[in-house]
Amino acid sequence: MSKQKKTKQPPVLGRLLAYAGGHKWLSVLGCGLSGVSAAVGIFPFVFVWYAARGILTPGGGVPAGLARYGWYALAAALLSAAIYFAGLMCTHLAAFRVATNIRKAAVTHLIDLPLGYFNANLTGRLRKQIDDNAALTETLLAHTIPDAVGGIVTPILAVVLLFVFDWRMGLACLIPMIIGLVCLMTMMTGRGMKFFEEYQRAGERISAEATEYVRGIPVVKVFQQTVYSFKSFHAAILSYRDLASGYAMMCRMKPKVFVCDEPTANLDAAGTNQLAQTLRQLKEQGFTLLLAEHRIDWLMGIADRFLYLRDGRIAAEYTPEDLLLLPEADISGMGLRSPRKGMSLPAPSVLDESPAVLKTAGLSKRICKEVIFDDVSLSFPKGKVTAITGQNGAGKTTLAQILCGLARQTRGHILIDGKKARAAVRRREIYYCGNDTSTQFFTASVAEELLLNTRLTEESKDRARNLLKEFGLYEYRDAHPSALSGGQKQRLAIACAIFSGRRILILDEPTSGLDGQNMRLIAERLKSEARRGRTILVITHDKELIESCCDRIAKIGVKFGGGDVA
Repeated sequence: MSKQKKTKQPPVLGRLLAYAGGHKWLSVLGCGLSGVSAAVGIFPFVFVWYAARGILTPGGGVPAGLARYGWYALAAALLSAAIYFAGLMCTHLAAFRVATNIRKAAVTHLIDLPLGYFNANLTGRLRKQIDDNAALTETLLAHTIPDAVGGIVTPILAVVLLFVFDWRMGLACLIPMIIGLVCLMTMMTGRGMKFFEEYQRAGERISAEATEYVRGIPVVKVFQQTVYSFKSFHAAILSYRDLASGYAMMCRMKPKVFVCDEPTANLDAAGTNQLAQTLRQLKEQGFTLLLAEHRIDWLMGIADRFLYLRDGRIAAEYTPEDLLLLPEADISGMGLRSPRKGMSLPAPSVLDESPAVLKTAGLSKRICKEVIFDDVSLSFPKGKVTAITGQNGAGKTTLAQILCGLARQTRGHILIDGKKARAAVRRREIYYCGNDTSTQFFTASVAEELLLNTRLTEESKDRARNLLKEFGLYEYRDAHPSALSGGQKQRLAIACAIFSGRRILILDEPTSGLDGQNMRLIAERLKSEARRGRTILVITHDKELIESCCDRIAKIGVKFGGGDVA
């Protein structure tokens, strides 16, 4: 007996467009317009290239038609957008008609089915197939296919143009495109396609089971079948979870080496201890840890060896035991922080009678319903360096930004010289050096940054020159601030604060990224500025800095009420 031949089904796209009826041509027209739009969208770059070629030609000067090329590019861009919009209108009209006719055909088919079919198939699944899948079909015809046409036309024309301009550029762009296409085809075929089919079926099942469970809750409660009815829904959830987590595990990075650059720069003691515990666990699991760090006391018991770098080379290598045996003078001479543990923050100092230059009265800050701090009353006297400490998240930086007029308090007052000071006044009187130096530089060189907003005189230039030499930045005076290292940026930010001439300085984590030598340099300079009559506030977790230069300590807790303050 010969096997009966199966009826050959038309292509999926053809079957979909059959539901469009007389609007089928709109879909074809929309895809064509999308391709034309992509082609026209290339021309602005062509005109820009012609203009650039005319400008960059040696001895050519400014081409006469430069403005004309600009207008041509603008016109091409506007024309491309208009054509794309017209194409979207056509594809949407056809897609709406297809989705409507699919829903009608599905409902008509369901009416003719026997009752047994509905007992064997969940209504949630049927609803998803009729409603959700029709919507997906609409998205496919209205957006995906037209955008795919444009996505194919654009790179092909771009590569062709690159070959016209320079065959080497064209070849350099063609090779990655081919590699990417091969990788995409590999992912979307074979095992990858099978996985996505399973993932889609799991999504359909969880949607169907959820619909059935919600719709059947009244019946379930009447017959006390809550646990039984939830079992299938729970099984669908677990199946979806396993597939999703499996995909995540398949795509995850599997590093063998962890590299950390100054991981404790802005961490409090609790955060540092938590980080140390995490690193110990990673070490026990067999991972390799590479840490670039200046504060090394917390690394004792974690690091197996210490490499001392100087001038870009490894100058020495120590075991933890050898490092602890070094005299303090040698450690200081090498510019290192102390490797010895046991240093703790001093207790908040006793309130002195010095006249307060800066003072807060009942200061509070709330964001929505969250209390950042409440009823803060502080005084900062002239000629003193005050350390503000506390856990991460206690509101130290927010307090500093309010003090210098960069943020608003919820209630309370800020006084300068005993008078209420508005935000504009505080911005003139207070210099704020934030904990993110990358947002504080505005000029094209280190020297210009230091002299910003300063009247250029021979005296100011000499002061700037001496300050850069003191902070080890003079040889970088012509460099862009972004080219500096993290520690150099930190020193430049502090130098700008000192050079500003303002009598109140607020420095947020000023020793972040600084080695021991530069930390001590900054500490000595802050003490010197305080002796000259400046009021200095230092927000820090750095115990060595506090011990080196701070006269007073104000500790901000999670529920700050001013009781733990000097």
